[in-house]
Amino acid sequence: MNYHNPILYADYSDPDVIRVGEDYYMVASSFTYLPGVPLLHSKDLVHWELINYCVRSLPFEKYDRPSHGSGTWAPSIRYHGGQFVVFIPLPDEGILVARSDDPRGEFRINLLCTSLGWIDPCPLWDDDGRAYMVFALAASRCGAKNRLMLTEMDPECTHLIGTPKMIFNGEVMAPTIEGPKIYKRDGEYLILAPAGGVATGWQTALRAKSVWGPYEYRVVMHRGSTSVNGPHQGGWVTGPDGKDWFVHFQDVYELGRIIHLQPMCFNGGWPFIGSDLDGDGIGEPVDEWRLPAEGQPAYQIAQSDNFPDGRPGHQWQWQANPKARYFAGSRALNALRLACLTNEKRENLLWYAPNALTQIPQHSSLTAAVKVCLSDTGATGDMTSLGVIGHAYGYFGLQRTESGFRLALYHGEVAEKTFEGAAAETLEAAVDWPRDTVYLRLEIFPDKTYGFAWSADGKEYVPIGGRYPLRRGTWTGAKLCIWACSRENRESRGYGEFTHFCVSPAAENPSQNTAAKDISPESIGNI
Repeated sequence: MNYHNPILYADYSDPDVIRVGEDYYMVASSFTYLPGVPLLHSKDLVHWELINYCVRSLPFEKYDRPSHGSGTWAPSIRYHGGQFVVFIPLPDEGILVARSDDPRGEFRINLLCTSLGWIDPCPLWDDDGRAYMVFALAASRCGAKNRLMLTEMDPECTHLIGTPKMIFNGEVMAPTIEGPKIYKRDGEYLILAPAGGVATGWQTALRAKSVWGPYEYRVVMHRGSTSVNGPHQGGWVTGPDGKDWFVHFQDVYELGRIIHLQPMCFNGGWPFIGSDLDGDGIGEPVDEWRLPAEGQPAYQIAQSDNFPDGRPGHQWQWQANPKARYFAGSRALNALRLACLTNEKRENLLWYAPNALTQIPQHSSLTAAVKVCLSDTGATGDMTSLGVIGHAYGYFGLQRTESGFRLALYHGEVAEKTFEGAAAETLEAAVDWPRDTVYLRLEIFPDKTYGFAWSADGKEYVPIGGRYPLRRGTWTGAKLCIWACSRENRESRGYGEFTHFCVSPAAENPSQNTAAKDISPESIGNI
């Protein structure tokens, strides 16, 4: 039986993977979205479930607000001394170490070092008991790039020992080298690292007999004759049967960096990744290959959510540190109640909203629908909405007015794309609505556009507004979101209630309902 790439059409960027017994675990970047550093589990490297996050919140006040492009960058995961250990770079603050005996339990966090621009760290515990960390540099923070650095640290990962040393300069042969993963094999040190940039680069390997080098260099996978751009940055793992595999990403722009799985082997001590399709001696990514293990659970990452305990499932992340105040005071079963909050620092726009609740799309095209209601305790301007976040974004929902309710569609554009950024929003469409409840739908189309629709009964939908181009965020793909707010930034005791959040791939839910129906808000009876 064969599998097909990508194994996950979802933005789990900068993946790293390990095996513990017969179980595989993978971590990925998450930037300003929290809880952060998703932890996924698989039995066959192809089917994955999302089981946890390695960081519940970040211990810096900056992350109480959206910090687009900052936050948790490319992590690495290892199993050492009976613990899952995850190294997490914050390019502005330093390197965190998260560890737990139980991958589904709480991770303990410590700050290994305070450093500016140290990124993509990976640890190695050597045979003599000494420990090291390899890392890269971000020019946007420290003015340097194209280099891999190595430092010794104490084996408990609490502090560094000595001064970091440059072990490889890729300025000429491997520009933008980053994301190093370090291993020891047959007495030699092996570093796998991407170079050439996210969308256009290739996978490299470095070998040395000493951890400090000198390192030999080789390109071990590139695009070649395939359509898979920039195949690189990931982790090597060996299955229980001794076969080697490499998990990596491909940048598909609007929807971020999706996950591929490649067969891997060693030839003369060098790794070979993929298949040599064009005969140039360098591996290229495969479209399909034999499944690493048959008869294993066909896990899937949850998308839909009935909110059975009144709280969001694992698939959801806030746009900043989680806070109890994001929820309404009263909890309901099978419904999520989010407070209609103001923004304490600036305009209450979606790009600035810490309480926007987001989800990574798991398909190239899909339909998301949800039933929303506004509480009767609110104020004018309260809004509950469904949307998509990126550098151009939109959200559509039910808004309280001075005379009742309306359905309102807002479109936003982001001019300054890093940190808190600079955004502007316009009201694209609005229609009076006679009730405090409505069904909302968002559809992402195969041509990388999206659009909204409303329904009185959750069956017949009426489009509103136009088709808008999907845009990526800062280092992320576009994300689905739900949001409750005081759009006019007025204090309110109101909340938005969300029920029956349902996501379907486009193939399972074709857009036959996107044609306008002969329905008007005035003709709606009781919902």
